[in-house]
Amino acid sequence: MFFSSVLGTMLLSCAKDENKVLFTGGTAPVLTPSSTNALVLVIADKDKPALNLAWTNPNYKFNTGVSSQEVTYTLQFDTTGSNFTNPKKGEKSISKDLSVKLTVKDLNTVLLGMGLAENIPHNMEIRLKSAMANSSGALYSNVVKIKVTPYLDVVYPVPAELYITGSATPLSWQCGCANDVGTTQKFTKVNSSKFEITIALSANNSYLLLPVYGSWSAKYGFTGANNTNNVNGDTFKPEGGDIKSPAVSKTYKITVDFKTGKFTVE
Repeated sequence: MFFSSVLGTMLLSCAKDENKVLFTGGTAPVLTPSSTNALVLVIADKDKPALNLAWTNPNYKFNTGVSSQEVTYTLQFDTTGSNFTNPKKGEKSISKDLSVKLTVKDLNTVLLGMGLAENIPHNMEIRLKSAMANSSGALYSNVVKIKVTPYLDVVYPVPAELYITGSATPLSWQCGCANDVGTTQKFTKVNSSKFEITIALSANNSYLLLPVYGSWSAKYGFTGANNTNNVNGDTFKPEGGDIKSPAVSKTYKITVDFKTGKFTVE
């Protein structure tokens, strides 16, 4: 009787083991570009095709056969030598398809989003990451190398100069006579689209950005309602709302980038 009970338990255990669905792997996708010739991107061609990429199916498998789970694909972009460890590497998600057609603007947006300078050729590497819907079973393709020169593309036209004014600043909302301007209220233009300033801000007050100090005919402020921005950085727009300063009075570095339409406060 005891033997029969043990045998039954063993058979039940074996049956349960046989019914387990186990992941058995897949095949790393093979990534193929339409060309590896150097690309010089120009804004006039922004809607034209720049690069087509196709890849093989990774064929994820379980002990029950080929998986029917949805597979997600992510194109990853990085500069040569970084080996895709750069925290600013570019990524573009692809839904289900086994190919994608990147326009000039698509590719340019990826490179500028990585913080790469425009009008300079960059040695780039591209690979594909595949994974199942639950993000398991990640597989990586071969690496495609290509040289790409991006163009300057900005959210808003870049002004010649930029100033800060407001109750959070040392000069408050003064309207700007010659003695007001000085270097304490004027940003430094660090590249073709970015401005920086290091300035003392008083806590929980407001400020705005002006292309002409003392002139309210043009201004840049937060994209939402007055003083509702993230004080560490947010988005801005022409004729935007007042920007709220951080909760602690001290010196901050403010960076305003017309390429992305964002500002940061450090």
